[in-house]
Amino acid sequence: MADGTAIEWTEATWNPVTGCSKVSPGCAHCYAETFAERWRGIPGHPYEQGFDLKLWPSRLDQPLRWTRPRMIFVNSMSDLFHEDIPVEFIASVFDVMARADHHTFQVLTKRHKRLAELACDLRWPDNVWMGASIENRRFVDRADALRGVPAAVRFISAEPLLGRLEGLDLTGIDWLIAGGESGPGHRRVKPEWIRELRDRCQSEGVAFFFKQWGGVRSKTGGRVLDGRTWDEMPATAAGVAR
Repeated sequence: MADGTAIEWTEATWNPVTGCSKVSPGCAHCYAETFAERWRGIPGHPYEQGFDLKLWPSRLDQPLRWTRPRMIFVNSMSDLFHEDIPVEFIASVFDVMARADHHTFQVLTKRHKRLAELACDLRWPDNVWMGASIENRRFVDRADALRGVPAAVRFISAEPLLGRLEGLDLTGIDWLIAGGESGPGHRRVKPEWIRELRDRCQSEGVAFFFKQWGGVRSKTGGRVLDGRTWDEMPATAAGVAR
């Protein structure tokens, strides 16, 4: 599935895989799981299987049919480096991204170990950005794995941010997205956690994007931090990793 999206830091989503499984605290209130499970058991619906992992080979060529260049978040409803996705299918996704070079693709994972294992065997064209989700200090080592990936842009998604990211090394990181959690039972983000990341990004030359404060609904708390919105994007004109 590929379509427009309300996600502030991208323009469209493309889901050659749907479904996932939980690996860390940031997954506890997964918006994708909540959405997919609404449709479980409805014959013919794309989420008839709920949030069970499913490959969609028929969707692989979809970006090639999009003529207007756009920024595309890959697998907004899954994790491309999930342990049950065959290496061959991951390689096929990367092949499509390389061929669809009029688009920019944003890939995001919590499975940093598998990313590190496979990175050398994948194609990394300049239009593929690679990110890691880091929700608290226990998982700052995901950035270490990300640094070894030969992507033109490397980014961190600190969303939902569940604590201070002490020990996070921003060396080689081009972009950081931060945000609070949304939905029923959301865990509140503290302003000082966001400000600390913002200040570090400013001092270390990393583009900073503040997505949301969070709340019962994603838009409830707004996006203003210290009197303004923060919508910085990484410089990509040269297409060269730092």
